[in-house]
Amino acid sequence: MKFTTKKPKESITTLARKLGYIPKEIVGDEFNLVRQIRGNKYPRFHLYLKEDRERNLLFLNLHLDQKRPSYVGTPAHGGEYTGKVVEDETERIKQIIENM
Repeated sequence: MKFTTKKPKESITTLARKLGYIPKEIVGDEFNLVRQIRGNKYPRFHLYLKEDRERNLLFLNLHLDQKRPSYVGTPAHGGEYTGKVVEDETERIKQIIENM
């Protein structure tokens, strides 16, 4: 699920911590973050976050990884991009950012 919010004053690292996400990797100006749901590696929320400093916006792309990639070296996985769980997490993220 893709959505946009205003960028808070905090750094992306601080924002990730407040959201409960762990940085996985940074590619260029896009942050790749994950949040485990039950203490196991999967299922987990997977969030791509990109800053637009000129317009003071964050572009977020969220999905739920149900399982690890099926084949070594490929990004294919059992991901959910819509549904109640993803919608609820999107709202949780928006609320935290709005209250920062």
